[in-house]
Amino acid sequence: MLALCLLITACGFQLRGTGGASALPSGWSRMYLASNDPNGELTRIVESTFSASGIIWVPRAEAQHILRLGPETFSQRNLSVNAQARAAEFDLQMSADFIVFNSKREKVMDRTTASVNKQMENDPQNVVGKAEEVRVLQGELRRELATQILRRISFVAANAE
Repeated sequence: MLALCLLITACGFQLRGTGGASALPSGWSRMYLASNDPNGELTRIVESTFSASGIIWVPRAEAQHILRLGPETFSQRNLSVNAQARAAEFDLQMSADFIVFNSKREKVMDRTTASVNKQMENDPQNVVGKAEEVRVLQGELRRELATQILRRISFVAANAE
């Protein structure tokens, strides 16, 4: 068991999000977040996800990069139906567009769409429980969306340096 642990650490394996203080290079540490919905759930989750990764949110004039976050879109569609022709399973999808500019307002990253999906089973007898489950899953989708946006920007930032 000890040899296996040493082998795993020697190969550079690490859990996602534990690779250091910031997922972005130091030239990307001071950012400004522009959003049409500054008090929205997605905006708040993006702010906290990036902050946890070492990003400092500053006023636009002091920012090294500007993240322009578009509105989130949420859709729900039926995946399957039961014997009574009611939805037995749903596919939930959430997406958001974003663009990154540098301090000179030059586009560093073209408009990109991040999207995530989750499936959920439907219990037609429990309408209240279904609505609550959708609400909880929407929160999970927003967190996954924010993490995906951070990873995509990290990839572009690493290749730009």
